[in-house]
Amino acid sequence: MRQRSLGLTLFAGLAIIVSACGPGATPSPSASAPASQPPVSAPASAPASAPASQAAASFTPLKVGVVTDVGQLEDKSFNQSSNEGAEAAATATGGSHDVIVTQSISDYGANIQQFVDPDATFACKGDAATLLPNYQGIVFAEMQPGYLAGIVAASITESGTIGAVGGTNVPAVVNYWRGYENGAKSIKPDVKVLYQETDPDPAKGFNDPTKGRAIAEQFLSQGADVIFQIAGLTGQGVLEAVCDAQKHGIGVDVDQAVSLPNLAPCIVTSAEKKLKDTVQAVVESAGNGTFKAGTVAYNAASTPPAIGLAPYHDNAALITPDIQSKIDAALQGMVDGSLDPCAPTKCTVSGS
Repeated sequence: MRQRSLGLTLFAGLAIIVSACGPGATPSPSASAPASQPPVSAPASAPASAPASQAAASFTPLKVGVVTDVGQLEDKSFNQSSNEGAEAAATATGGSHDVIVTQSISDYGANIQQFVDPDATFACKGDAATLLPNYQGIVFAEMQPGYLAGIVAASITESGTIGAVGGTNVPAVVNYWRGYENGAKSIKPDVKVLYQETDPDPAKGFNDPTKGRAIAEQFLSQGADVIFQIAGLTGQGVLEAVCDAQKHGIGVDVDQAVSLPNLAPCIVTSAEKKLKDTVQAVVESAGNGTFKAGTVAYNAASTPPAIGLAPYHDNAALITPDIQSKIDAALQGMVDGSLDPCAPTKCTVSGS
């Protein structure tokens, strides 16, 4: 949920996916192992519906390595979905898949180095796409699904007060929050939007469900009846508090009514990045010759769309045809460029 670029070397910020070696290369452990969980390595197997030889027929087999963000692999959110996409791509190409779970931000470099070809050489200055032809920076437009979530929140609030709980002050969280605020006010200009970030340290901000619950309970006491979580594992505590209060929650990154089924009754929708599908498609493109180096934006106009709202599941009755028509119109405006989800309030990180 933070500013993520994804690469083959996929740097998506919260999950760094490295298919840096390609066929035949061998990951090179760093001289001193970082304080992170070691790689979990296994050959990828083709799905039951297609033999491995058939699944990989049109691909060059890839060795795909994932370096997660700080926290947990099974975070029901960004790390988990990105890793699932990378693993699925390894399966499709007939290759293999490893993952290292990062325990500290200072370990990123050393963890990535474990997957880098030891014979690789490149200059340090110049165009990244030229110097690193197997690098793609995947940039998601988080403000877009945030805006759609804001439309939902403002449309279903009965109190006129809604909230959002962020992990920490990083671009992706701010994008989600500002999009949410702008979307809500496009429906109800006088809606009150409560917001608080959890901790300046991302390792804490995205991994503290107890504090997430406490912030949500504070918002509930101030009258909020819809709360959007933008805080990774911390957000599970947010959604638990909302459910206990029998109010409405909005998930983030993935369909959290599916990833947190016990909380599904109060999760109206989730502001989604199509993480698994996008990661899988980008990694597979490295195996079929269609890979594009450099920074690539993925948004509502992508094919298929890279953002959106998750299904409403148990709460479908809350979304009237009128609400859905407003969501659809906003989404179309993002596709054709006529709607800016960072207006009127700009999506700017504090201090930038």
